[in-house]
Amino acid sequence: MTQPLPGRSDLDIRASDTERTAAEERLRAAVETGRLTLAELDARLDEVHAARTRGDLESACRGLPVPGPRDSLVVDRPATSRSFVAGVFGGFERAGTWVVPARMTTWSMWGGGRLDLRKARFTSHDTVIRAFALWGGTAIVVPEDIDVDIRGIGLFGVFDKRAKNHIPKPGTPRVVIKGLALFGAVVTKTKR
Repeated sequence: MTQPLPGRSDLDIRASDTERTAAEERLRAAVETGRLTLAELDARLDEVHAARTRGDLESACRGLPVPGPRDSLVVDRPATSRSFVAGVFGGFERAGTWVVPARMTTWSMWGGGRLDLRKARFTSHDTVIRAFALWGGTAIVVPEDIDVDIRGIGLFGVFDKRAKNHIPKPGTPRVVIKGLALFGAVVTKTKR
């Protein structure tokens, strides 16, 4: 970490590109949570782009909290997974930090799959996951702080609808899980 010279504060150090990007994310998160209007965002982004020091960046983000680890669930980045994933005589897994596409289809046939959304980010506030399990199984793990709507059906199989749907914070994504379990299972669990 860069140490300031004696008599100078951290705020006098020149801003890096990484710090500018972090300030932009902080402003966008403030818009998503209703703390800033779009007009205010434009003016503050101009301040970020003109900033020369860390103090200038702090001034552009004045009055806004530093986002926590899950404050910015919807991101302005492309999905890091394909829209179609399959486990046929095998399996698939999406876990850790990844970006979920707005529409995703999973197919488990004589195999299995697992989607873990706890550390995921989303490309849209409304995400639809179509899960099909034919003689196979799919497990979907969702965090407690998103809105989950499970609409699938089980035909000689199980489409589990027991995921706990807590009252989400305003601005959090909504995930609709629908599809079919035929001689198979689609199980959705809520975990921290």
